Amino acid sequence: MTHSTGHDIADALGLLLRRSTRARLYTRLTEGLGEAVDDLTYPVLSGLARTGPCSAADLGREIGLDRTTVTRRADRLERAGLLQRQPDPADGRATLLALTEDGRAAISATRRQLAAAIEEALDTWPRADAQAFARLLRRFVDEGPFADGRNRQ
Repeated sequence: MTHSTGHDIADALGLLLRRSTRARLYTRLTEGLGEAVDDLTYPVLSGLARTGPCSAADLGREIGLDRTTVTRRADRLERAGLLQRQPDPADGRATLLALTEDGRAAISATRRQLAAAIEEALDTWPRADAQAFARLLRRFVDEGPFADGRNRQ
């Protein structure tokens, strides 16, 4: 039985998507950002950076956690001044989670660290290979099995 390109990509994605791989990456990215930002709370901050203000339930669906877990982690981030709760203009009884200025700064710092780590990892690659990888990975994300339809042209 031959091993296909699809299998090779699936194997690599499996390694990337493992909880332990994500936790190791989040630990590296959040180093030095204070005790409230760690591998558990980072997905909440990162998710809010993508979605903008949203409910704990909606954020939970975005990042793959239940509402109670999101709320507990949001409490830590709120105490640290990285997110705030605000009334939902569409429903006066509901609350939205939103990044504060410090929360946005923390996300900017982690994104700079991630970009630097990626650049460092690709440093030994020929420039054309690194550029092709970036272009093809974007295409795979936009058009592949994980595409959500928003990015398709």
